[in-house]
Amino acid sequence: MKLIANAAEMRAIPRSTEFRNGGVSFWYRDAGLPERRAPLPGDADYDVCVVGAGYTGLWTAYYLKKARPDLRVAVLEREFAGFGASGRNGGWLSAEFAGSRERYAESHGKGAVIALQRAMMAAVDEVIEVAEAESIDADIVKGGMRTVATNPAQKARLLEEITYLQEWGYWPEDFYLLEPDHEPRLRVDGTIAEAFSPHAARVQPAKLARGLAAAVAALGVDVFEDTAVTEIRGRQGGESAAAVTERGTVRAAHVIRATEGFTASMAGERRQWLPMHSSMIATEPLSAEAWKRIGWEGREVLGDAAHAYVYAQRTADDRIAIGGRGAPYRFGSGHDNNGATQPQAIAELWRALVRLFPAASEVPVAHAWSGVLGVSRDWCPTVHLDSAEGLGWAGGYVGSGVTASNLAGRTLRDLVLGRTTELTRLPWVGHRARGWEPEPLRWIGTQVSHGLYRTADRREADHGAETSTFADLAARISGR
Repeated sequence: MKLIANAAEMRAIPRSTEFRNGGVSFWYRDAGLPERRAPLPGDADYDVCVVGAGYTGLWTAYYLKKARPDLRVAVLEREFAGFGASGRNGGWLSAEFAGSRERYAESHGKGAVIALQRAMMAAVDEVIEVAEAESIDADIVKGGMRTVATNPAQKARLLEEITYLQEWGYWPEDFYLLEPDHEPRLRVDGTIAEAFSPHAARVQPAKLARGLAAAVAALGVDVFEDTAVTEIRGRQGGESAAAVTERGTVRAAHVIRATEGFTASMAGERRQWLPMHSSMIATEPLSAEAWKRIGWEGREVLGDAAHAYVYAQRTADDRIAIGGRGAPYRFGSGHDNNGATQPQAIAELWRALVRLFPAASEVPVAHAWSGVLGVSRDWCPTVHLDSAEGLGWAGGYVGSGVTASNLAGRTLRDLVLGRTTELTRLPWVGHRARGWEPEPLRWIGTQVSHGLYRTADRREADHGAETSTFADLAARISGR
């Protein structure tokens, strides 16, 4: 699979006359950009200050205010609520979680890891229930998740994954192999095996973020937008923890950092989490004839078993939205350009779309965009509260953040309120990883591992029956 798209390849991609690259994401083109809330008016004091109005920050504020309506809670956001990955992701509300189960088990035992997995499954339903209770229309359909294998190596890996997950908290009905004639039908070209999990739903991510922000504000949380936080300080010399902005300083008993992929822009946090880019494209609506050939009546979310995997959904208005790690890391932890993605990422995703769905090969691409997510050095997400410093944080979800952020928000609520609960005993609480290497080592390592994974996919597509050794080498380099 090529990494660079030339001009001829880009011309070959059918694009809508109203094609856009960036503009935050297609999801906001669909839902409309929100009217921005007022910025922080000056210095202020709160009980809890949340930095970042993505899913993690919004869920944390929501559950804190629901539990303790008297708490004074503020959310500070550099752009607008849902501007980052929360408004740009693939719309997978799934029970998958990133990170090594074995690493978590070393410190907390296997039972705690299984409890984390079951908690993720329950979080899928929690998000759906809150959306219903708060009248958030986010196009949610709980159709489950399908994972397809299109060559023998992928099939072998998929079968191994089913067995592996059943050792770590999945019951047989939680993830299983489908029969070839399974209904409802979803025809993915070249599929030789496919598995299904019921613990997943399709969601329109910007609608969820916008609705959640409105629910939080309605509870009495002060959401300040256009307010960039430049530094977070722990308690010092009897002074409260603080979030420092150009518009003023917010002092609070607890300051929660919920900046995920944008953490590297904070003072002192440059090597904490790697900002990993995911790119997406969305087509124009497909015709009834095309959908007759493809199926997808169940509106499942769809992924494949490749190393450089893709993820897709059938949208509420009958488009295909498909994403993947097109150009995953930019030198020096560079990130946002209002959601614009690179030409090679667009070409790569279009080739994946056509490979999986030949019936969509003539459908114009309407929108392309990218978002940035946070990756810890050991690829394990974490939730943490330092009571002495008054500082907390959560993130490192590596693509499972739509669900994991909800679980993290409820966990941060319990930690801030000083509760000892099943959530605060989960193994990601307090988990710490070392920082990423300095540049240029960080950039070189990510580029090499990215290329190795794609080389492995090419080798396996040439009918290799086993996982390529290039993938094993990539995993060792990346630390996965």
